[in-house]
Amino acid sequence: MATPAEIERKLSTACTWLIIDKPFLGALVLRLPLLAADPKWCRTTATDARALYYNHAYIESLTLEQTKFILAHEALHCALSHMNRRRHRIQRRWDIACDYAINTLLAADGLAPPPGALLADAYRDMTAEEIYPLIQDLTTEQPLDQHLYDDAEHESGRGGHRGGDGDGAPPDGPRNENAGFPGEPAGGAPRPPSPSGAEREALGQQWQQRLAGAAQSALRAGKLGGSMARLVDHLLQPRLPWRMLLARYMTACARTDYSFARPSRREGAAILPSLRSAQAELVIVIDTSGSISNEEMREFLGEVNAIKGQINARIVLHACDARLAPDGPWTYEPWEELAPPKALPGGGGTRFTPTFEWVERMDRAPGLLLYFTDAEGEFPEREPPYPVIWLVKGKAGVPWGQRIQLN
Repeated sequence: MATPAEIERKLSTACTWLIIDKPFLGALVLRLPLLAADPKWCRTTATDARALYYNHAYIESLTLEQTKFILAHEALHCALSHMNRRRHRIQRRWDIACDYAINTLLAADGLAPPPGALLADAYRDMTAEEIYPLIQDLTTEQPLDQHLYDDAEHESGRGGHRGGDGDGAPPDGPRNENAGFPGEPAGGAPRPPSPSGAEREALGQQWQQRLAGAAQSALRAGKLGGSMARLVDHLLQPRLPWRMLLARYMTACARTDYSFARPSRREGAAILPSLRSAQAELVIVIDTSGSISNEEMREFLGEVNAIKGQINARIVLHACDARLAPDGPWTYEPWEELAPPKALPGGGGTRFTPTFEWVERMDRAPGLLLYFTDAEGEFPEREPPYPVIWLVKGKAGVPWGQRIQLN
């Protein structure tokens, strides 16, 4: 049986290898102190976003390659702010979705998963939020590790869960306070309390800064893989409240303000301020290529309609997949409700070029164009001379304009 010093050396070797060959993951792992945990509660590994806890015998059972994987796995739970992204979701299903998202990402990056790790090619390049609806309510799957940063079940007295539940039970076995690996040493760090809500928020911000720093270092070294780079870019996109930003743009387009223009001679020679109101013309385009659900379209248009009611805005609505909808466009005056057709044709590929060619043929350029899309399609080569906001569902980027993340 390995001594504690030998296990620490194994972990140190795995960390060093990650720093050299996978600097992005290595920089994140370095941020987590490694603590030997009491095997009564920790059967494999665990994290509370403050430290990484490990079971001595479990680490001994892994190869060096698998040890690299499990260290990177725990660090990514923290760096991806899984402790703050669950929101209304059921905790156990969320934990499973998070593990699938991380494990698939690490396997694609060339790391060797340990036995029992949740893996599925179908979830490749998907976020935990996208995987969550695909997890069955009554699934018997269990994450390999323990997620202590959001341990609502354990804190409420209903017992633990995940990768060996909170009481130390194996993933597929009965509860047993002394369950674990044969011959493992007793003692070790006690189970830490879960962070409070305020502490989780602070940890989330701290880890986002660490994520950005680690990504910058890895990019400079030329060692940030494609899947990892896309994920980091998606997570570091500015999360602006899109409704607030949209309202700001629309208000600027339809400004009601005082004018000091020279009056006509009949009004006299004095130049006095007078109130002038300019009507904005907004173009809204819905991507109907099949990636946007009808419910999402209705929610988006409902928000736009609410803002439109507060300002003087005329809206021209159109739909496009690879081609413009033959029945469009639909025009709504400021006093009319924005009621789109019951069915919008589409379901084909995605091209944005037809939309901007159509706008060029309009009598005048719009004050603002809003495009509701997944941003995966053919863009025009040149940016148009009017502002464009892309409201994007998914991780794809845009070559120009203002990109706002919807999901």
